[in-house]
Amino acid sequence: MKPYMPNNLKIPSPWSQLALFSLTLGGALIFYSVAGGLIAQGTGVTAEIKTGAAWDDPRAISILKWLQALSSIIVFGIPGVCYALLTFRDKPFYRLGLRPATPGQFYLLAILLLLIGLPLEGWLGDLNKMVPLPGWMTQMEKDTDRQVAAFLKVSTPFDIVYNVLIMAALPAFFEELCFRGVLQRILIQIFRSPWGGIIATGILFSAFHMQFEGFLPRAFLGILLGAACWYSGSLWASILAHFFYNGITVIIAMYHPEMVAKNPSVPLYTVLLSMLIVVGLLYRMHKQSAATYAQVYNL
Repeated sequence: MKPYMPNNLKIPSPWSQLALFSLTLGGALIFYSVAGGLIAQGTGVTAEIKTGAAWDDPRAISILKWLQALSSIIVFGIPGVCYALLTFRDKPFYRLGLRPATPGQFYLLAILLLLIGLPLEGWLGDLNKMVPLPGWMTQMEKDTDRQVAAFLKVSTPFDIVYNVLIMAALPAFFEELCFRGVLQRILIQIFRSPWGGIIATGILFSAFHMQFEGFLPRAFLGILLGAACWYSGSLWASILAHFFYNGITVIIAMYHPEMVAKNPSVPLYTVLLSMLIVVGLLYRMHKQSAATYAQVYNL
């Protein structure tokens, strides 16, 4: 597939775009690490984490939640915004993908794609757990699980809204802006293949989360989100599906944490049925999509 270089790009080379993205992402990570570390140290949260007291301290949990929100905005938002402003000559965010899906049914199809893919995702999670991990990875997973469990404790109705905002809405918007809006766009151009870019982005999306016991299911989720974005021609389709998935997961974990902790095995026939329906949905999205390489990148 021949790459298309429209006139509205200030930076036509995808490799130059990748360099820009890498620099802004690295800069955002460094900035957040320094700023977040100073805030945590200044408020005493760092010391509480070292002693384990932070997970039972409502004040520390509140600060950590704000830091979580800040990380979504800085780490994923800054690279997306910088890329859009520096790469496009006009309507940067529209061209990045913040435009309506065509046709509108892609919003529903994107949500269905993730929901129906849950059994297959669960099977991939079981498969992932068979892979032996080094001790430091296992410890990192335990620390993350403890933090998430502390975040999901609910005392008031406001906590529900707060948790959905911090752990579902903000990550859904800014992660999609960064990964599907920027990285997937660049990698599709580099691979000269929509599915090459979608799969590569899904793998990097999962790797970036540094949660190795869930690497395969998260990569699968990233691939489905990438397909929804590509076929719909809109980031809003993948953002909505991502938010819906995160929101349901957060609410279930708040009220039924045992369902998440047990991670029940999925019957094989359910996995096969899930796979068949997912493939069918992808085929339908493909047939109804107006997206072509030239259309998406000659916006």
